[in-house]
Order: sequence, then structure tokens, then C-alpha cells
Amino acid sequence: MAAKKKKQTPMMAQYHAIRNSLPKDTLLLFRLGDFYEMFFDDAKNGSRVLNIALTNRGTTPMCGIPFHAAAGYLSKVLKAGFKVALCEQVEEAVPGKLVKREVTQVLTPGTHFDDRMLVAERNNFLASVQPIKDTYGIALIDLTTGDFKTTEVEGESGLLNELERIRPAEIIYPGENLDLMKVLQGARTILSGYDDWTFDSDTAFYTLKDHFKVASLDGFGLKDRDAASGAAGAAVHYLANQLRRDLSHLRSISYYECSEFMALDAISLRNLEILEPLHRDAPKTACLLGAMDRTRTPMGARRLRDWLTQPLSSTAIIRQRQTIVRTWVQRGDLLEGFRENLGEIRDLERTIGRLSIGSGNARDLVSLKRALEQIPGLREGLDDLSAAAEDTSDSLQLNDERADDGVDPLGLIKELGTHLKEIPEVVELVSKSIMAEPPTTVKEGGLIADGYNADLDELRSASRDGKSWIARMQQEEIEKTGIPSLKVRYNAVFGYFIEVTKTHLDKVPDHYIRKQTIANGERYITDELKKMEGKILGAQERIEKLEYELFLKVREGVIEYLTEIQEIARCIAQLDVLGSFSETARLHDYTCPSVGEEGVLDIRDGRHPVLDQSMIEERFVPNDTELSIASSQIALITGPNMAGKSTYIRQVALLALLAHTGSFIPAAEARIDLLDRIFTRIGASDDLSRGQSTFMVEMNETANILNNATVNSLVILDEIGRGTSTFDGLSLAWSIVEHIHQQLGAKTLFATHYHELSELSGRLPRVANYSVAVKEWNDEIIFLRKIIQGSADKSYGIQVARLAGVPKQVIERSKEILINLEEAELTPEGKPRQSKRQQSDRDKLKDLAPSPQMDLFSM
Repeated sequence: MAAKKKKQTPMMAQYHAIRNSLPKDTLLLFRLGDFYEMFFDDAKNGSRVLNIALTNRGTTPMCGIPFHAAAGYLSKVLKAGFKVALCEQVEEAVPGKLVKREVTQVLTPGTHFDDRMLVAERNNFLASVQPIKDTYGIALIDLTTGDFKTTEVEGESGLLNELERIRPAEIIYPGENLDLMKVLQGARTILSGYDDWTFDSDTAFYTLKDHFKVASLDGFGLKDRDAASGAAGAAVHYLANQLRRDLSHLRSISYYECSEFMALDAISLRNLEILEPLHRDAPKTACLLGAMDRTRTPMGARRLRDWLTQPLSSTAIIRQRQTIVRTWVQRGDLLEGFRENLGEIRDLERTIGRLSIGSGNARDLVSLKRALEQIPGLREGLDDLSAAAEDTSDSLQLNDERADDGVDPLGLIKELGTHLKEIPEVVELVSKSIMAEPPTTVKEGGLIADGYNADLDELRSASRDGKSWIARMQQEEIEKTGIPSLKVRYNAVFGYFIEVTKTHLDKVPDHYIRKQTIANGERYITDELKKMEGKILGAQERIEKLEYELFLKVREGVIEYLTEIQEIARCIAQLDVLGSFSETARLHDYTCPSVGEEGVLDIRDGRHPVLDQSMIEERFVPNDTELSIASSQIALITGPNMAGKSTYIRQVALLALLAHTGSFIPAAEARIDLLDRIFTRIGASDDLSRGQSTFMVEMNETANILNNATVNSLVILDEIGRGTSTFDGLSLAWSIVEHIHQQLGAKTLFATHYHELSELSGRLPRVANYSVAVKEWNDEIIFLRKIIQGSADKSYGIQVARLAGVPKQVIERSKEILINLEEAELTPEGKPRQSKRQQSDRDKLKDLAPSPQMDLFSM
């Protein structure tokens, strides 16, 4: 080994020193002139991921990518889950001397700024997790927006549910905690183990205090939150020390309580298709987020995502949001004007984020200026909204039984008004200093407006004069030499030169100095031309250097208002979502739900918020829902497949969720009281990764509901028990309904094929039977999509099979078999009577002893 080290070139010795300072899972891109090079294992991994040639320098594997095209390659590496260290040349190359190189930053999937990988509508969070006993602290940082927040959850399921809601791009955790690593593998994202000591509460406490320059973390809501503080401190340490990032734009950290929101676990997020459709080939609008998103800004789109996954658990805030939505629905002229102003605003959060960490350019400054120029119009629109809302509120309070509950319906408008501030200083600074259409580069000039800096104006004048002199010289030389095709040209190799075609070479004066022969002529220089070239190029070099210096000063001046701009962006995001709610309500005839705390869920003519917008060939059939703790707690819904049972129960859950966000809902009228959670058990599939069958998955999810639902929960159950034998499934379904009725008290929609369960309505006082109306005609069925009282008496399985396209011979044979199995007699009306076996089964169920569980909710 010692002999090999002696043979290393200084450059390779430098490479090894830098590579050894980095984690093994990091690809080092080593700058050599116009290329980033990779060596050894990095080269093997890089060539495979990037699909580029792997070569060798002696016995050393290597590959490289062009410096100017690196961004596209970096995107591929990050998508593959690698970290990337960029090692730059930090001084000018001098012949015979080793260039100094340093790692300037380390990029990871959760900490990059690549627009080609970022999705404007969602945050790119780095998550940090710290367990203390059964409590898990979670910290979230989006470097692109400056968002920094933290929370604590209980238990593994609470951790995974919150991570599924957030869907971070990367998670860091104490690297030696292998049990935690196994748990986090269920989060389906990139995991990065980090030094355990950085998660320690004392270490994290000092890390955060040092970063925020404070003496205590109490003001951030982190008092006695050791798990949350540990996660947050480790995240800051990881970014600042491991990834060498500038965190100056992380000006604050917030703590949120999960109890402030209705809980939605990962299963419900998926089953209800809140963030994305279940089927990958479905259009983007085939989920709740897609149907509700009419935001005008990327900040608003990201906030809408938050609101749909964190429905409120406070009637006060819900009503304050409803006040804004109601006013804009009634005053469409105010809404249109406000949304028109919003349309002029780009991604304010990510723009100021880029500028604050030094990667932003002059175009970002112009974009920021244009956004801030909209603030006066937005403030005027907000003032008009406030005045209109006050009039609306006064009229509503005359008939509102909750008018004296102490809630200020204008509270949110007033709060937003205090944060939506104009910053004329920034607008003026950028307007005076930056060109209206600057280039994307910042070191090649063309950034700074004329009249902003006297020295720059003087240099530009000299440069323009020099170029004018060049033009005059060309004309004068044409006249002196009589060469009409003579041109004074410029390139980076020779500078300025005189070009003469072959046909006129005999006219070239003696004082021309030949510089180069080309295919159709010769190139020359003169002493006079080279002297002027020095003045012109020297002026241009000084111009570019001065412009860059001025740009940096302007950027620094803008960053002084970072906190105010971040606050404005957050305010605009909220108003954008509320405007989106209002626009959707106007377009699709939504109504304002009443929200209380008495456990009532009463919807008249409710419609599915996604299907109602997407159905074109036929009109969506609305349905009523009436659930309450006191009377109709459980609705048992029977009917054939394809009739609409699953759509209906999902619809009720989505309407309840929307009501908790402050949005209006697609219904004629609604009363939806506060829920603490929405549970769903819909569909079934094997979980091959855990070796679990369909039925095991079904029972796991059902167990989660039975162990965690409360009297304030909404439970959606679809076809419980179908994954096992008929008798086992029916028995389980029967017992589950009894348990929910007697012990949980949760409002429940239970869709089932087990018609025998309808017997429960006569045994349990708060169970009601419903079915999906079906019309029979010529041995065919027509689904009416209407939920009616009473249970279904037939399954229509064969008719549904015909609709699905099952071959005719199979259908006919199944009819023969069915007739034999039913052993049915005909009633005087010619309809099949229940088989003797069915009737016997029903009689046995009627004679079943009552549940031994005490009914905790009987009056």
C-alpha cells in the first residue's frame, strides 16, 4: 500500500483526501477543467445510473460529465437515491501548480434545488425522526421554501401515518437504531442514517440555539419537547455540517399538534384517493386534490395539499374560513379581481429561497419584484372582502344560533390583513437596479440597468464608444483599400481582426499583419486595432465584474426583508386556497355545511366531489345521509356490485373531510359535526412484502379501527369478511357491527353483501338498513344509484356478470345451477320465494342470544 501511495499524482492524492472525508454512500464529482470526473466505485455507479461510458486511467475506473450540462445528470443521480458531493476548483488554474479544490455542497434527494425534479404543487421535505420511548419526534425542512416545522406522535403507526401524509423525499434517523430503521422502511422513501449524538436532546438544544441565536426554545413551542427538539437539531446539524448548506433562510421553527387536526391514517389517504388516484393511469383530476385544486400560485397548491391532509378539529377556525369562502361566493366580482392579481405571482417561496442561499439570479429578483407589485391590489381586494364579509356576517348572525359563541367570524381576515404587507423598498430597489429582461447567468453582464451606477455607466459608454470606433474603422479601411468585402470581426481566440477574401488579397496594405489563413481568405491585425481591442475588452471585463458585484449587493438588500417576504408568501398561500374553494363552490353549486359538536352527520342531496365534476355522459345521482350518535349510528347498506355502494360511502367520507377544511361541499344542505378521525376499510389485496394474505390485510385494518375508533369517529367499512368462508365472514361482520354499536359508538357506514346482517336493525336500536335501488326489466337490471331505506333481497350476481361481459354460455349455465341451488318455490306473484335454507339461516339468527357487551350509548 505504501508503494502505491508514492506513485499517486498530487491530483489523485488530493482526490483521495477529499473522498475519504465523505460518507461511502456519496458520489464525488471531482472538477477537472470543463468536466466533473468520477473514479473507482463512484465511476462504476455513476456510469451505470447515467448510462455513460466507463473508461480507465491505467487501472483506475473513471467516467465524466460536462460541467456545463451537469444539472441534467445530477437529476438522474438524485432520482436513483444517491447523494452527490460537488468538488469545485476554488482558484484559477496556474501551470505547474495543483489547483485548490473543495467540496462546496452535498446534494441529496431531500435537499436539492433542481426545478426539473421539484414538483411545484408539493413540498420537498427532508424529515428527521428521533424516538424517545414510544414518542417519535418529527422535524421537517424544505430548503426550497424555508419551511421548518416539527411535531411529536405516539407509536409506530402514528409515525408512519404522519410520514405517509407528508411523503418526505428523504428521512434521516439515528444511524445505530436498527429497530427504527426497520420501522421507517414502511415509509417508502430514501433513508439516511446519521450520527446518533446529533439527535441527543442536549446536543440538539445547543444546535438550535446557535442557529436561531436565542437563549431558549420555549418561544418556538418546543418546551419539554425533547423528541421534537432532537429531530430538529439533528436536521440542522446534518444540513449545515454533513451537506455544507447555507441555512440562513431558516429564520423560524414551528411546532404543530396533531390533535389540532382530524386524523387521517395512510390507509384512509389511499382508499379515499385524497392525494392521488388509486390507479396510476387515471388522470390527475381523479382524486380529491385534483378535483379541488383551482389555486393560482404554487404556494397555494402546496397549502391546499396540507389542508386536505390536515382537516381542522376547531369549529372556530372552520367558520372563519367559511366566512371568507361564503363572501367570495356571494361576491364573485371581488373573487375574480383577487384571483386575477394572484395570477401574476409566481413561486414566491422558492424564489426568495434561491436568492437567500445564493443560487438565485437576476430573473428571480425581477420575479420577486413583480410579485410584490401585486400586494397593493391584493390588499385592496382583502379590504373589500373584509367589508363585504362584515355585512354578510351581520345578516347571518340574526339567524345563527351560534352567534354568541365568542367566535369572531372575521378573525382570519383580520389576521391575514396584518401579514399582507407592502414592501415598496424592495420594489424600488429592484426596479432601479435590474434590467427588465436580464439573462439567467450572473457573471456575463447585462444584469444592471442603465443609470443605477455611475461607474458602470462610464464603462459602458467607453465600451460602446470602442465598438463604434470599430465600426468606423471598418468603413474607413474599406474606403482606403478599395476592398468592399473587408470586415472587422471578433472571436474569443484572436480577439478583433480584419478579414479579407482571396479575390482582394492583392489590395492588402503593407502595415497589415497576417494572423491566420482561412479557406476563403486571410485574417490580419494592425497595431491600432489591437490597441483599441485592449480598451474594449478591458472595459467589458470590468463591466462584468462590476455588474456581478452590484448584483450581489442588490441581492443582499432584498434578503434583509426575507422574513417579511416569507410571511407574505404564507399569507398569499392561504388566500389562494380559500379563493380556490370559492371558485369551486361557484362553478359546481356547493353549499356551506353547518359544523357543530353534537355528533350529527346529516347531508341532503350529497354528491361525490370528484365524480360529480368528471361525469360527462350522465348526471351524478345525489343521495342523503343521516347519522347521529343518538338515533341512527350505523347504516347497513346492501345491494349488488357496481350499483354504487362503495362510491356512496366514500362520498360521505370525502364530504365530511371537506367540511373540516372550511370548504363548501357538493350538497343541497348539510350538518357535519366535528370528527376526530375517519377510518376506512375498503378493498383488499395481498401484502406480498410482509407475507400477508388478503384476509390478513383486511383483519389488520379492521383491528386498527376497532382498537382506535371513538364516539367522534366516522368509520367506512366495505365488504368486511369477504376474504374468508361465507360463515366465517358473516360471523365476523355481525360481531363487528355489534361491537361498534355497543362499545365504540362511532358513526358507521357498512356496505355488505351479507343480507343476513339486515336482521341487526331489529336487534340493535341505532342500526338502520339501506340499499341501492335497482330496477329489473326483461331479465336485466338498471342501477338507479339511489340509496333507499330497507335492505336488498337479491344480489343480482348473474346480471352483473352479464354487464361485465362474461360469455353468454357461462351466464346461461350459471342460471341452471342457481335454480337447482335455490330450491325455490314461487309466490302467487311469480317471484322466487326465499329458499328453505336461507329462511332457516335467518330464523337461527333471529334466535341468536343478544350480545353480552353492554350498550354504552343507550339512552
